[in-house]
Amino acid sequence: GAVEDHLVRLERVRRAADEVGRHVAVMADLPGPKIRAGEFPVGGIRLEAGTTVELRPGDGASGTNLITVPYPTLLTDLHVGSRVQLGDGAISLAIESIDDSSAAARVATGGHVSGQPGVHLSADTLRLMTPTEEDLALAEIVASEGVDFIAVSFVRRGGDLDQVRDVVGRRAQLIAKIETQSSVEHLDEIVAAADAVMVARGDLGIDCPIEDVPHLQKQIVRHCVEAGVPVITATQMLESMISAPSPTRAEVSDIANAVFDGSDAIMLSGETAIGHDPVGVVETMAKIAIRAESEADYAHWAVRLGRLQSRGDSLATRHIDSTTAAITHAASQAATDFDVKAILCCTNSGRTARAMARFRPTTTLLAVSPHLETLRSMSLSWGVEPLLVEPHDSTDEMISSVVEAVRCTGLAARGDTVFVLAGVAGRDRVPGHSGPATNALRIVRVE
Repeated sequence: GAVEDHLVRLERVRRAADEVGRHVAVMADLPGPKIRAGEFPVGGIRLEAGTTVELRPGDGASGTNLITVPYPTLLTDLHVGSRVQLGDGAISLAIESIDDSSAAARVATGGHVSGQPGVHLSADTLRLMTPTEEDLALAEIVASEGVDFIAVSFVRRGGDLDQVRDVVGRRAQLIAKIETQSSVEHLDEIVAAADAVMVARGDLGIDCPIEDVPHLQKQIVRHCVEAGVPVITATQMLESMISAPSPTRAEVSDIANAVFDGSDAIMLSGETAIGHDPVGVVETMAKIAIRAESEADYAHWAVRLGRLQSRGDSLATRHIDSTTAAITHAASQAATDFDVKAILCCTNSGRTARAMARFRPTTTLLAVSPHLETLRSMSLSWGVEPLLVEPHDSTDEMISSVVEAVRCTGLAARGDTVFVLAGVAGRDRVPGHSGPATNALRIVRVE
């Protein structure tokens, strides 16, 4: 859609969130390098398996035997044996020969095609750069309008994110969409450069063998949780509910398994964008996720992460400063020994709460901050509830205010024990970060 239309929707979301008193984050999804075929006749055509079609670079209409692709280097990016996918990957073409003007392709998997379907080549052979100039221009617009997250499409290396960061600075957090073989191979550097990660299973299942997607999902999610980087599992989670009133049993299992894997968030797209009952879809997903979380073995997860961190094997040692990693690990262990009502993370950036969330504590986890943008960003972190407080000059004043705020909201009562994690400025300031490490853990009885 047009940028102007999206900005109207952004304003509507902000207004609705204010009316109900919720901290709601908004993500803008950059298009990335999109290639679309020339338009097919009205009503579309059927490409029959075993037939041959011609792929030709340039503009113009596509038809039964010809597919035009407005991509000048198409023929140099293809080779004999290449696979070209159309649309969502349901139609597959195998390149059999290439000459100076076109490529001949056998229809390996046929089907109906209409409009201007996407043309998917292997992302690693494309000469199109990520991010595109259009991506960078759009990133500037949405960052200036106050979106919370910007999803960057077809990320291949950490440097792709650095280019977007140069444009938006810290006005918005960057989500790296893992949807290419290259992004899987360079996952560690991408996670290090990203604020969050999305397992974009649609294009991932086109660029990688589709049978690899389940284990890649688990690998990516596990990597992100260890690193303390929020991770979203996305694509076709309730696809059947675009038109059907209830999900398939496979979709229910898919959502539950994404929760069991450790996903911070699960995402709907077409189901709510064009589905016949978007509210019902959200309610269905929430019901499944809540039930799955009640069965998830988070205690075992926390123990495993703690052991990795103690040995120095955890990815957190590369992505979270050592002081914050140690304090959050200690809080996770101590929370099992105390009857703790809540863990309160006093945070300016959200870093403390994210580091704490990777241990999946069973007690209430609060991100306490005077910054609305920080609280909205917590929407993406597992189990974190946001709480807005006034800014304070001293740590003691801040902790007293936070504990009182928790009591007044009913999250803790007099006599309850809460943990408070905070960063105390001074010599513990962390190189490369804008604030001090989380270097204080206090056990407080609510008065």
